[in-house]
Amino acid sequence: MLLRKSYYTLKPLIPRRVQLMLRRAWIRRRRRLHADVWPISRGAGSAPDGWTGWPDGKRFALVLTHDIDTARGQTRCRQLAEVEERLGFRSAMYFVPERYPVSPDLREDLVSRGFEVGVHGLTHDGKLYQSREIFERRAARINHYLKEWGCCGFRSPAMHHNLDWLRSLNVAYDASTFDTDPFEPQPEGMNTIFPFLVPDDGARRGYVELPYTLPQDCTLFIMMQERGIQVWKQKLEWIVDHGGMALLITHPDYMRFDRVSARESYPVAYYEELLQHIQHRYANQYWHVLPRDMAQFWTERSPLPVSGAVACRASEEDTEDSRTWDMGEQ
Repeated sequence: MLLRKSYYTLKPLIPRRVQLMLRRAWIRRRRRLHADVWPISRGAGSAPDGWTGWPDGKRFALVLTHDIDTARGQTRCRQLAEVEERLGFRSAMYFVPERYPVSPDLREDLVSRGFEVGVHGLTHDGKLYQSREIFERRAARINHYLKEWGCCGFRSPAMHHNLDWLRSLNVAYDASTFDTDPFEPQPEGMNTIFPFLVPDDGARRGYVELPYTLPQDCTLFIMMQERGIQVWKQKLEWIVDHGGMALLITHPDYMRFDRVSARESYPVAYYEELLQHIQHRYANQYWHVLPRDMAQFWTERSPLPVSGAVACRASEEDTEDSRTWDMGEQ
């Protein structure tokens, strides 16, 4: 905790290229050290007690999400949405309320097209969890944006998390953890490829936790400098074999939608290739839903009470068909 606090204090003073060089060297070393638990942690494949499977007998669940870290990323959201729409997918996009001006028109447009919007921290400065006082003060602001935007999902920047403190947010789900990822600032994974319930504590509401289970794009293509999606394919196959939830985080901030090469970017064709791979390799086998619908499903199947849980439903204009996509059936 002290080391992390010191890093975020000094980070603004370190040139970006030096940050990148140091992180790449650190990740190369950790990749060798943790080859036994990344990208696959064998113990994460166990199904929860009483598990009866995904709706309609699907082999696995598919949830697509994107973190919009910067204003630059926000300008690419519509292009990203068009890629997904063309292939019949939908996703959730999480915006940082007080780092850049979040466009109301963009949020409304995405929701009207069947996408989900969520909140991604507050300022993205790495200090959300530095103390309980700071967290509670910012939680009040985060709750304001959750209500104003009409959304029910949250993700912390840099995957920082404290599952107890997060009960202070008015959310149906949080998505700030992972099954296994030794390259994150808080490297302890949840060791499961399934959602799980964080129950209420008697005073504060419970919620569903949705860990990401496919490696992040920035880890693969920016830090590790991978030149293809083989790691995604490998991990996805393992998730399918174990009947889990394939939840992916990407960042349009790093996606390149033209042929012009740029530092800290990768071609959006990598993401498009993954979607096409899922569509063709696993036709009729996946249950594709938004995070809010996954949270609702998991809450309803839970044997534990979730008193005071936030309802997380699509707008009245949405129909059941528009909230569930499965191109394998088309």
